[in-house]
Amino acid sequence: MVLFVKNKPVFIVDGPTAVALRGQLPAVAELVVNAVIDEVPSYTDAWNGPMGATIQEAVRLALAGFVHLIAGGERDAGTPLQPAVDGAYALGRGEARSGRTMEALLAAYRVGARVAWREMSATAVTANLPADQLARFAELVFAYIDELSAASVSGHSDELATTGRVRLRYLERLAHDLLDGAAEETLVADAERADWAPPETLVAVVLPSSQVRAALSGLDPRTLEVAEEANAADGADGWSVLLVPSAGEASRQFVIRHLAGRDAVVGPERPWTRVSVSHRRAQRVRALVAAGGAAVDSEAHLARLVCTADPDALADLRVHALAPLADLRPATAERLVETLRSWLLHQGRRDDVAADLVVHPQTVRYRMTQLRQLYGEALNDPQTIGELMIALATG
Repeated sequence: MVLFVKNKPVFIVDGPTAVALRGQLPAVAELVVNAVIDEVPSYTDAWNGPMGATIQEAVRLALAGFVHLIAGGERDAGTPLQPAVDGAYALGRGEARSGRTMEALLAAYRVGARVAWREMSATAVTANLPADQLARFAELVFAYIDELSAASVSGHSDELATTGRVRLRYLERLAHDLLDGAAEETLVADAERADWAPPETLVAVVLPSSQVRAALSGLDPRTLEVAEEANAADGADGWSVLLVPSAGEASRQFVIRHLAGRDAVVGPERPWTRVSVSHRRAQRVRALVAAGGAAVDSEAHLARLVCTADPDALADLRVHALAPLADLRPATAERLVETLRSWLLHQGRRDDVAADLVVHPQTVRYRMTQLRQLYGEALNDPQTIGELMIALATG
């Protein structure tokens, strides 16, 4: 019978040779394990505990599968060959879970193949195996090791992919819970599950989704991302939220400088469990201020945020504060409102108001005379002045 390992023909040894090789397996397995410990430093401490037992069992299965194969065993799921391949696959997954790359395991395979070949070939020579068959024996040993190595590589890759997907889902859940303002105990559990080390504080950044990748390149690797639902009013791009670790105002200013040239709005720094406050602030500023290709610092718009916190109340305040102008023609009222706003902002300095409005100082004097006639002593009343300031602050 002819079998194949990775499309290579497998020769079959006779019964007495197979018996001799099987009897040698425990000793060969021990030699392989010792050689790996001596020659592959990464495994020096790996033999203690569950991982050591897993590796020893994989060595035993691999050797048993090999002897079964060359002795004429059928290659199906019921023979020792399949458990050997499954064991190699499990080894690869274990390496990934342990945080190791495949280099150490592949080196162990090479060491194991060399030791196994040395010991088993000696038995084959003692059994008077012809030279041509001995050469095929060597070829089979290394073809078999290649197959096991490929199974381990596959297991390693699958484990990394699975672990990465699972952790990504955990990070997404954490980010959504942070934005939703979940309870602190929920957020702490989320962070532990996602293997995410919380910083003291976070800053929420709102920016177009198309700019996220470039923005992330210079930010703390713990930064979390949440893609928000696209809004037709925002165009096809959609918006995303970045939750960026911060360490004081200097750190936050670095984030703002890093985002220069992007349509980003940067919220205030808050304890990491309360970053939802920063997110709401950034969203409100985004609705009020056009970024225009420059990062917007939400802290520069606090007065405007306060003034627009209750739009209905602000509208009523404007009607009340500007009631003395209600009977004027719209164009006249508009000029007087513009003058009154500038007069309030420049604290009555006529030349500054004139420069602001690009008119002659006498024009400012004339308009202010009209306003004093309309408002009377109210323009000297602090409460009226305060209401006018708020009513006219947002234009």
